[in-house]
Amino acid sequence: MTKVLVVDDASFMRMRMNKLLTENGYEVDEAENGLDALDKYQKDSYDLVIMDITMPAMDGIEAVKHIKDLDPEAKIIMCSAIGQQQMVIEALKAGAKDFVVKPFQPDRIMESIKRVLS
Repeated sequence: MTKVLVVDDASFMRMRMNKLLTENGYEVDEAENGLDALDKYQKDSYDLVIMDITMPAMDGIEAVKHIKDLDPEAKIIMCSAIGQQQMVIEALKAGAKDFVVKPFQPDRIMESIKRVLS
């Protein structure tokens, strides 16, 4: 089973993403910020990370850099609100494979996941 780490400081976003992914046959773990995500990534292996950009403790861009240092093959999709284009560009430069605008459309997330994992 494909294992996905969902990283977002908003619990309702994690819950919504968890429900969508679980319904589509993915195993899901959650982290509430970049620091928590990095800790989990060091202890476990994930096929994919879906990460918010703006979070306390460690933002998504920093977390992407650290995860890519640990695992250059890590597959990461960023989620960002409209108006964060510069941050999205930074995240892609840091190693993210794709980005999805929040609030996300389920079809768009699933399309991105299939593309990144293939």
